[in-house]
Amino acid sequence: MEKIKMILDCDTGHDDAIALMVAARHPQIELLGVTVVAGNQTLDKTLPNTLHVCQHLGLDVPVYGGMDRPMVRDQVTAGDVHGESGLDGPVFEPLVKRAEQKHAVNYLIDTLMASDGDITLVPVGPLSNIAMAMRLEPRICQKIKKIVIMGGAVGLGNVTPTAEFNTFVDPEAAHVVFTSGVPLVMMGLNLTNNVRADMDIIERMEAIGNKAGKLFGDIMRFTFRSQAVNGLSSGPVHDVTAVTYLVAPEIYETKDMFVEIELNHGPSYGQTVCDINNRYHKPANVTVGLTCQLEPFWNIVEDTLRRHI
Repeated sequence: MEKIKMILDCDTGHDDAIALMVAARHPQIELLGVTVVAGNQTLDKTLPNTLHVCQHLGLDVPVYGGMDRPMVRDQVTAGDVHGESGLDGPVFEPLVKRAEQKHAVNYLIDTLMASDGDITLVPVGPLSNIAMAMRLEPRICQKIKKIVIMGGAVGLGNVTPTAEFNTFVDPEAAHVVFTSGVPLVMMGLNLTNNVRADMDIIERMEAIGNKAGKLFGDIMRFTFRSQAVNGLSSGPVHDVTAVTYLVAPEIYETKDMFVEIELNHGPSYGQTVCDINNRYHKPANVTVGLTCQLEPFWNIVEDTLRRHI
């Protein structure tokens, strides 16, 4: 089976790190590179976090630093959720691995323009890198096979009553991507809030007995404390859904619909307005995830963690 060529675009916090672990070792994925953006924390933290995960697990994948701020709005981070470092909890050895010299936006443009249109982008943070690449070189839109996004929500947000963090951090970038004409898949909070690791899952992954299993445990034990909601004894792994969708779309229930980004600077700024009942009668531009089958999802995660050193 031909591998899926993929670039992961992330703002490495806790769930990003697990998404990276899955993408790097899944047998159906060829991870071409990792581009990093500010989001969960500032770029001077999310970039080292990404390098730390790669170094710790021996991942020989190039990492590119990208946009250190949103395209228009003032910067927002999530230190209250991901900690001062953006990846609090795990303890890493001194960092030796270095980022590539090329800027992430230039890497995206160069790689896509040289491709056969067979590369899928998986952005799991704010869409600043992707949008800036599209603005600098619009022809890449014809070269992207698909974009699978973790972001947005059908319904309630997690930063404001209406907006999910990734789209709230850079709504203008999200607008660029959602109006690009590229085939889009959106894994939003309505789905990802239900994909949660409880203590049974944590102990199951730690029992693998390798560095990846331990790192999963360290990450999720911190997430337990920082992201538990409504008294649930579990933590979400939002970003991992975007990666697993690539290799197992059959475990997801989805619906095609028209989605637009609210850009007015009011209480709904950054909301993904999802026309689930087709009130606008506009052509669908996004395949929106609705539900995930948890047993096969966790089987995929476990299998990929076992493939690490």
